Amino acid sequence: MIKSRGILGLALTAGLSIAGLGAVHAQGVKTVGGAPMYPSKTIVENAVNSKDHTTLVTAVKAAGLVDTLSGAGPFTVFAPTNRAFGKLPKGTVEGLVQPQAKAQLTQVLTYHVVPGRYTAADLMEQLKANGGRLELTTVEGDNLLVRRTKGGLRLTDTKGRTSNITIPDVMQSNGVIHVIDTVLMPS
Repeated sequence: MIKSRGILGLALTAGLSIAGLGAVHAQGVKTVGGAPMYPSKTIVENAVNSKDHTTLVTAVKAAGLVDTLSGAGPFTVFAPTNRAFGKLPKGTVEGLVQPQAKAQLTQVLTYHVVPGRYTAADLMEQLKANGGRLELTTVEGDNLLVRRTKGGLRLTDTKGRTSNITIPDVMQSNGVIHVIDTVLMPS
């Protein structure tokens, strides 16, 4: 009898632990760049806490897009990491954040933003409905091609550069962020 209570107690404890994990998952709190991303906060409020997105945050500030990405949205943001920005030719980022390059920087950043909230499941559903090919029109005006790969989803820019979604569905109060591994460029 004591053994069965012990096993029952262990089972209940395990069940509560799993239920607790489910609650965290259900709330959608993911960790990006060592920081929790709270669905109750805006894209900007969360992004400033990610150690993996300091370059992106600096660029958003330099382009004057903080108010826009803090607004109601909804937005889908494909957020390049610091490592993604590091793949660009030497001096590119430093040049883009200069005041005289604000228009070009804004163009690059808004190419990573799509109006509306598109989760990975939404993108997969649209891919299926469109025969495996999906083009999204960005805020910048050019299209991004979305394709499914064995590992998830891949984006292709107008120049043929590809970027993989490494962390999908980071939910925000004003949209969703998908972390990507390469900076995309408009035409």
